[in-house]
Amino acid sequence: MSLRYEPKYKITDVILKKLLEIETIKEKVKALPLTSKVLASLRESSKLFSTHYSTMIEGNRLTQKEVSEVIIQKKQIIGKERDEKEIKGYYRALDEVDKLVKDKKISIKQENIKILHGYIMGSNKPTLIEYRTAQNVIKELGSGAIVYLPPEANDVPELMQAFVNWINESRETISIPIIAAIAHYQFVTIHPYYDGNGRTARVLTTLILNKYGYELKGIYNLEEYYAKDLQGYYDAMDIGNSHNYYFGRATAEITSWKDYYTV
Repeated sequence: MSLRYEPKYKITDVILKKLLEIETIKEKVKALPLTSKVLASLRESSKLFSTHYSTMIEGNRLTQKEVSEVIIQKKQIIGKERDEKEIKGYYRALDEVDKLVKDKKISIKQENIKILHGYIMGSNKPTLIEYRTAQNVIKELGSGAIVYLPPEANDVPELMQAFVNWINESRETISIPIIAAIAHYQFVTIHPYYDGNGRTARVLTTLILNKYGYELKGIYNLEEYYAKDLQGYYDAMDIGNSHNYYFGRATAEITSWKDYYTV
């Protein structure tokens, strides 16, 4: 029998209230009388903000102004070539999200995630980036202390398939914002790649929301929310009694992460 992913969480009164607020906002945004020109401008600004803040979380040094110059004006920032590559990759991944949202096929596949990760890591064309083949230890900058030990590489493909199956099976019975929140958490928990896991998790979250009715005209971004309270973001994701996947995090109760996510 194939592995099943069954996250442990509760829908508290606070989370329920927040979900109702999200529905209200969704309807208000849907009713906004925006011209196609204004909407296109707002969507572009949102993508640029998403790109800036998500890469900033990972240490990217480009300012919001420089991100816009690199993407829109094709400007080169001398001495920050790696930063340029990161923001171009993230922006391409968001373009891929737009394409996947327009595709009316319902399911999200592992192949979609691999291609998104490929763009994030610098690919200029759709490329299936395979999962890591060895252990990946997440350490604290400076001290070198182990922050998290993800699942073994041999377990990653099956964990990812169970994860993707859960996303597709749950969309008819679980609120989409809840699915997006859990998907964000579980992707980082599996940590299927050596690098780019955080950025890929954030793009995947956007894909799930946008594809299943919470696009909000494409004029929002969650990355700014994470980046402006980075410690809160990390603290909310730090769940479980152990830093080892198999001894705490695999079976963690993640209500507190959902509470943070739906604020």
